[in-house]
Amino acid sequence: MSRAEELWERLVRAALRRERFGMGSVGHPAGGIAGYVPSSLNNREIDTILRVADEIQDEEPNVARILCEHAYSLAQNLDPNSEGRGVLQFKTGLMSVIKQKLAKREVGTIDRSQDVARLLEFYRLYREKNNVDKLREEEMMLRESGVFSGNLGELERKTLKRKRVFGTLRVLGMVLQQLTEEIPVELKRVIDSDAAMTEDLIAYNIIPFPLDAPTITNAIVSFPEVRAAVSALKHDRSLPKLPSDFSIPETRSPDLMDFLHYVFGFQKDNVSNQREHVVLLLANEQSRHGIPEEPEPKLDEAAVQKVFLKSLDNYIKWCNYLCIQPVWSNLDAVNKEKKVLFVSLYFLIWGEAANIRFLPECLCYIFHHMAREMDEALRQHIAQPANSCSKDGVVSFLDQVITPLYDVVAAEAANNENGRAPHSAWRNYDDFNEYFWSLHCFDLSWPWRKTSFFQKPEPRSKNPLKLGGGQHRGKTSFVEHRTFFHLYHSFHRLWIFLVMMFQGLTIIAFNNGHLNAKTLREVLSLGPTFVVMKFTESVLDVIMMYGAYSTTRRLAVSRIFLRFIWFSIASVFVSFLYVRALQEESKPNSNSVVFRLYLIVIGIYGGIHFFISFLMRIPACHRLTELCDHLSLIRFIKWMRQERYYVGRGMYERTTDFIKYMIFWLIILSGKFAFAYFFQIKPLVKPTRTVLTMDNIEYSWHDFVSRNNHNALTVVCLWAPVIAMYLLDIYLFYTVLSAVWGFLLGARDRLGEIRSLDAVQKLFEEFPDAFMKRLHPVRASASSSSEAVEKSKFDAARFSPFWNEIIKNLREEDYLTNFEMELLFMPKNTGKLPLVQWPLFLLASKIFLAKDIAAESRDSQDELWERISRDEYMKYAVQECYYALRYILTAILEAEGRTWVERIYEGIEASITKKTISDDFQLNKLQLVISRVTALLGILNQAEKPEHEKGAVKAVQDLYDVVRHDVLAIYLREHSDQWQSILKARTEGRLFAKLNWPRDPELKAQVKRLYSLLTIKDSASNVPKNLEARRRLEFFTNSLFMDMPPARPVQEMLSFSVFTPYYSEIVLYSMNELLKKNEDGISILFYLQKIYPDEWKNFLARIGRDENAAETELYDSPSDILELRFWASYRGQTLARTVRGMMYYRKALMLQTYLERENAGDTEAALSRLETTDTQGYELSPEARARADLKFTYVVTCQIYGRQKEEQKPEAADIALLMQRNEALRVAFIDVVETLKDGKVHTEYYSKLVKADINGKDKEIYAIKLPGDPKLGEGKPENQNHAIVFTRGNAVQTIDMNQDNYFEEALKVRNLLEEFDRDHGIRPPTILGVREHVFTGSVSSLASFMSNQESCFVTLGQRVLATPLKVRMHYGHPDVFDRVFHITRGGISKASRIINISEDIYAGFNSTLRQGNITHHEYIQVGKGRDVGLNQIALFEGKVAGGNGEQVLSRDVYRLGQLFDFFRMMSFYFTTVGFYFCTMLTVLTVYIFLYGRAYLALSGVGETMQRRAQIMDNAALEAALNTQFLFQIGIFSAVPMVLGFILEQGFLRAIVSFITMQLQLCTVFFTFSLGTRTHYFGRTILHGGARYQATGRGFVVRHIKFSENYRLYSRSHFVKGLEVVLLLVVYLAYGYSDSALSYILLSISSWFMALSWLFAPYLFNPSGFEWQKIVEDFRDWTNWLFYRGGIGVKGEESWEAWWDEELAHIRTMRGRILETILSLRFFLFQYGVVYKLNVQGTDTSLTVYGFSWVVLAVLIILFKVFTFSQKMSVNFQLLLRFIQGVSFMIAIAGLAVAVALTDLSIPDIFASILAFVPTGWGILSIATAWKPFVKKTGLWKSVRSMARLYDAGMGMVIFVPIAFFSWFPFVSTFQTRLMFNQAFSRGLEISLILAGNNPNTAL
Repeated sequence: MSRAEELWERLVRAALRRERFGMGSVGHPAGGIAGYVPSSLNNREIDTILRVADEIQDEEPNVARILCEHAYSLAQNLDPNSEGRGVLQFKTGLMSVIKQKLAKREVGTIDRSQDVARLLEFYRLYREKNNVDKLREEEMMLRESGVFSGNLGELERKTLKRKRVFGTLRVLGMVLQQLTEEIPVELKRVIDSDAAMTEDLIAYNIIPFPLDAPTITNAIVSFPEVRAAVSALKHDRSLPKLPSDFSIPETRSPDLMDFLHYVFGFQKDNVSNQREHVVLLLANEQSRHGIPEEPEPKLDEAAVQKVFLKSLDNYIKWCNYLCIQPVWSNLDAVNKEKKVLFVSLYFLIWGEAANIRFLPECLCYIFHHMAREMDEALRQHIAQPANSCSKDGVVSFLDQVITPLYDVVAAEAANNENGRAPHSAWRNYDDFNEYFWSLHCFDLSWPWRKTSFFQKPEPRSKNPLKLGGGQHRGKTSFVEHRTFFHLYHSFHRLWIFLVMMFQGLTIIAFNNGHLNAKTLREVLSLGPTFVVMKFTESVLDVIMMYGAYSTTRRLAVSRIFLRFIWFSIASVFVSFLYVRALQEESKPNSNSVVFRLYLIVIGIYGGIHFFISFLMRIPACHRLTELCDHLSLIRFIKWMRQERYYVGRGMYERTTDFIKYMIFWLIILSGKFAFAYFFQIKPLVKPTRTVLTMDNIEYSWHDFVSRNNHNALTVVCLWAPVIAMYLLDIYLFYTVLSAVWGFLLGARDRLGEIRSLDAVQKLFEEFPDAFMKRLHPVRASASSSSEAVEKSKFDAARFSPFWNEIIKNLREEDYLTNFEMELLFMPKNTGKLPLVQWPLFLLASKIFLAKDIAAESRDSQDELWERISRDEYMKYAVQECYYALRYILTAILEAEGRTWVERIYEGIEASITKKTISDDFQLNKLQLVISRVTALLGILNQAEKPEHEKGAVKAVQDLYDVVRHDVLAIYLREHSDQWQSILKARTEGRLFAKLNWPRDPELKAQVKRLYSLLTIKDSASNVPKNLEARRRLEFFTNSLFMDMPPARPVQEMLSFSVFTPYYSEIVLYSMNELLKKNEDGISILFYLQKIYPDEWKNFLARIGRDENAAETELYDSPSDILELRFWASYRGQTLARTVRGMMYYRKALMLQTYLERENAGDTEAALSRLETTDTQGYELSPEARARADLKFTYVVTCQIYGRQKEEQKPEAADIALLMQRNEALRVAFIDVVETLKDGKVHTEYYSKLVKADINGKDKEIYAIKLPGDPKLGEGKPENQNHAIVFTRGNAVQTIDMNQDNYFEEALKVRNLLEEFDRDHGIRPPTILGVREHVFTGSVSSLASFMSNQESCFVTLGQRVLATPLKVRMHYGHPDVFDRVFHITRGGISKASRIINISEDIYAGFNSTLRQGNITHHEYIQVGKGRDVGLNQIALFEGKVAGGNGEQVLSRDVYRLGQLFDFFRMMSFYFTTVGFYFCTMLTVLTVYIFLYGRAYLALSGVGETMQRRAQIMDNAALEAALNTQFLFQIGIFSAVPMVLGFILEQGFLRAIVSFITMQLQLCTVFFTFSLGTRTHYFGRTILHGGARYQATGRGFVVRHIKFSENYRLYSRSHFVKGLEVVLLLVVYLAYGYSDSALSYILLSISSWFMALSWLFAPYLFNPSGFEWQKIVEDFRDWTNWLFYRGGIGVKGEESWEAWWDEELAHIRTMRGRILETILSLRFFLFQYGVVYKLNVQGTDTSLTVYGFSWVVLAVLIILFKVFTFSQKMSVNFQLLLRFIQGVSFMIAIAGLAVAVALTDLSIPDIFASILAFVPTGWGILSIATAWKPFVKKTGLWKSVRSMARLYDAGMGMVIFVPIAFFSWFPFVSTFQTRLMFNQAFSRGLEISLILAGNNPNTAL
């Protein structure tokens, strides 16, 4: 072969195999031509053939070539023109391999006529070589030798080899049969026989069908419950016989799934998938009712009934809601088989419904009609295709039922223009689903008859100036208009309550607190206020429904208008009555009839409201009203009071729960209104009166409003901040009380009891008992003290294998050293010692302490023992040494030697009994005994050799001599004859002549342990040293004492799935990624080594490397490279980490199954069975693995895995590697297949599930065709939805791909699942909330802040939300869902575009609205990664805030706000959208306060009032003017964090942690986050634009450029920060204050906020103050600023492109108007400042203001002259420069003349700048808001130039201080210490020293 051919071959092979650095022979799926078959070929045979070709190519290249050529011909037949995606590349590569690799051993021309003969011959040889006939026999013999035999590993190898061999034979036979029909009869019989042996090679997920196939090796088929469930699906006599031409595999008999398959045309793989799904549901339910023991197991009626009712509960409720008869007339008459049939039909519909799964009531409609069709077929007893699924002789449920619906939904989704269209312009999933909430849905008929509602809409117009577009169909029930009024519309009761309370308190305050008749009459003005606000709500009802009137139910529209009319009349009537009553009261001798009538009306209305509200709190009354629904009056009253939806009915709680959260809110409201009255409203009464009565105020400007209007604006300035704080502070009171309440709940739940290693050690002896009570269903009881010891030992024996497995896993994760692992291991406690043996870390050094006490003691025996017993573990150590030494010596010695040991021990026990131990033995000589025993044990610890045996004899003799001569104080007279024989034997040298060397494993373990006890002199009180290992052990041991349901045996537990969505994030770090250095010369690997130095050392020890060896040596070993990649990946936020963590569930279940395999009888018998706690080989136990698979499934939905495979992305290879290393891992993905249809490329979408096969590649299990592109809405929920059909079990845990899990926590999952059957209120739980631990907190200070903030919410915050508030929602992962409940109600998230951007929380909304119950549990935790860099955090918080802005508009929030009771509604509001609104209000309070100050300063009113207040000695007015209304909100928000720290860390550590955070400037970070949330929340509601932000989850070790930070934060923080600075400067310059101190006190928090917003991104930027970086940043920023944009230029490259992107959110007329109104505030500065200039004197006319605009116009003209485009003036450069020069000279001269000849001063010039800069920004903001119109005027370029100038100016204002501080080297050092922990800071400096003069690594 030529050199060129070799190179080409290598290129092709590399392209096909994707051999990457660190892969290949170290565990990756073997590369090769298989595995990369394009999905467009849609043929599994090609891939299978190529896999076999890969396998045999080295053994028989000719046969491999034949197989490859056959695969090529198949591909050619399928796509002759290579038009499918990737087909041409595949064929080219395959042909190259055929020609150059597989035929290279041929000499001359290949004779293809002999190919069949070669194949036949190879088939025979391959069978002989692998001894095929004996393979199966050997495997069966091994299998019959016992499930738990020591041959498990051998059995595994035999099974794997058999599968591989028969798999290859199957492919060879298939190819032979396709190539020729002339196969010898005998060989044909052999081929068929071999093929029958490969049934278990057919890809299956969990259960192989059929169960009784002879080759099935999976133990799951032997479980009685599985066999019973499968038998329940069998085709019985009640089902019609299927036609003979209907294909069913010969290996199994037909079942009811086949019947449904035939009748309705479901897809084959959907049927297979749901067959397994239904079998698992039934089997697991049966296991909870008891395991059937009869030979032919049958399902219990109760198990079938439970599954039936659970699966069809939503359908039954839907029928009841619509008042229609379900498909069965009498449920009691439906037999067991029929129920299974109904369940199967429902799940088959659901499994193939694709996007229509988001429409649960639509599925009910489909099921309703298909079940009727099925009933008809059963009644006629004829199997024939259903009319609804048939067309032109083709039966297809997908094509005839789902696709028509999908097409309409997809067309609507296309009209959302990728989220840019208003929500009101298109129908989302909820709109379609809610169509099925009324009987109008039956207009669709069956088969489908499309009504007007289900017509495809026309595409919207792309013309932005054309309003509307397309044939718009009205929405259903609700319209998501983009407006802040939704906050009032959804939570009107809260706002009415707050306004009325404010009004009442204000009235009382203005009446000086007197509650007299006058005050009462004024307070009764609340009546008109109430009805007017209710009228406002009814007006909003009318407005908000615009866009849905044509399609909403007439009844709903009628209600809206009836309420509008009612409240219109009521508001007019009540207001009229009140006004007339006041008029009557003012007349003399009035009888106040009208006032009495007013009181009666108000009393009756209020009484009825209160009575109804009170009654609805009582569950019995709720149920009574539901029973009285048939009464028209009751229905009308309920209907008028609350709209009746299908969801949201019966949303009441148990009366005791209601009382709890009512008391909670009464406490808050009491504090809030007391504070409001005494500290907010009452102090302003006197100043307000003073201001209103002031006259002759001199205004320094031209006043329009206040002069003749009682100083109205001044009053507004006084009250506006108070009102804002009044609306805001309720959240602060909630924060404080919820923190205290959460603290008390946590203390009650025993959280934080074990918070240190010292506590772990002190309480360790209680752990086995606690573990057995809660986590292990096998228990032993004790009635006497001796039995108590045995029980303790039994518990310890059962506890030890679990504890040791936990420790082993901590070592495998490199948190422990090998020595620490040995210390932490707990003995099996199954031996003969009469005590519990504890881990060495508890007993280390205790013997030496006890020896010293004994040697120095002059006390009596009792006193000595009392001193030793003060330390429990010292006592245990002494006892264990005593008994263990006796056991060892007795075991190794014979005859006289054993007698000597017995006599010595008898003597000791006699002395103890007589209490003369101190007299009979020389305790001060114990050291000699210990040294001799240690020497003996040291020898016994070694291998058995003659020299070692001699040494052991010598050591025993030395021990004898020491005991006899030094220790025994008296001669033991008893048994003197025995002593004489012993002495004689010693004299003759035969006393210890022969030893029994310890060979028994238990004896060897005791020798090793006793040796360790006697040699470890150092205390192990700090073991383990690793903080993460400590934290995990502390939490696990603490959780053993918390309240949790007792665990049931594994076979009886609820089954569950774990579900992880993945897109394209990092799966596994490659070596290139780990070693790649950033601009500072820092690699990820270096970073990890410095952050986790101890774990790095442990890793090197684990793989057998010296920590001092060069790293390059590590890279020589492929296996070590792979281990290194995993080590690094397990410390990042990677999919590999998540998969490892979640697979701990399976590992835990296998261990629990293995150790529960025998129920312990009596304690003694249990202890005698060593194997009951022997965990050796539990992971290979077939039963344990099968049981774990039955109960646990893990599906990772890698949406684009198929595309990644085709493009040969490294992520695909890494995912395949994860599947190979985790046999139970399943990967679901969307496969896009391009096929030719009628000469056109047709794209098809498949939802596929794959697993690793025996060759390490992925094997397809199911492929379910979809009706079209599944991504119609938000990507993540659509990704979850397509794959949810592959999950199994009663529950599903949603896990994000940046999470982790721990083995010790996985042991508690059984307990957690039992919560579903626990009493948590009036309804059973539907979502179990789980605690999270944020593991990224140690990366940097920012990560620590984020971690603490998140931890506070996911623990203390959610604890209170669940109890007592009952409003916990689903805030993301890792909550556990009641799977069947949710999949039958729309899934585990919502997916409508943009409105459901925060998709997770909608699962909580949906669950609550559908009468679910969400709880929270903290005895189990899951790891969670968070963003670690400021930019990542800002993007994440922006996404969440934007998502909350969208939630404000959503129907879910509206319905919850309307349907919750008042107190629960407040809880819901302040913990969801209300939190963000209060955050925004916090910032707005600063603006209101500062703009009020600016008004008082610029108008001159403030100075006048301050002066008059001092003259009149009005302290109240002065206080009102100087109050800092922005209280230190950070103090309040820190309360939960501090209390959380105290609870879980202890008081002292909590205070230290909090102070450390303050020193690391956490307040700056939280203030900055305040701005982030405010900006994105407000902008989303105003303009929309919320979108998913890919924040990135890597390690932030790089410096962020100045320009990048500027782009990200310019509009959200910098502009607002500079505005606040301007306001503060204006107030400083023109405000009136007594001293600098008063100004500082007044404005310090505002200054802090502004400076935080301006400089936090640079303060928290790695190397943010390095001079060299600053220089590079400035150069980069200027390049970006002046680089022109254009087509294809991104915002990161050009300021112009970025500026256009920043304006993209302003798209609507409403948005432009709102932006214009908001921009008007900037004109206040100029209006106020020009009247303060010296040049204007005392003139306050408008002329002054007008002249200022002339000056501004001149400045703009000058700016235009100097920025005139050079490109346009090439021919006039001299003239242009002349004009610019003259203009400059004239401007300077004019300014100088003005200063010299007029009153214009230098300060006036700076004041003018202060005036004109905001005005220019205001003009700019308005111009950009009206961009399309400004472009038409031709002024857009000028506007852009002006905008660039402003951005340049803002950038310089921020940049100059940073550059100044970067001059000082210590600033950079301080910042590095601030941002990163010390280990990394040290490492960073060392690396710089080592780098020397390397310019690439210089900072």
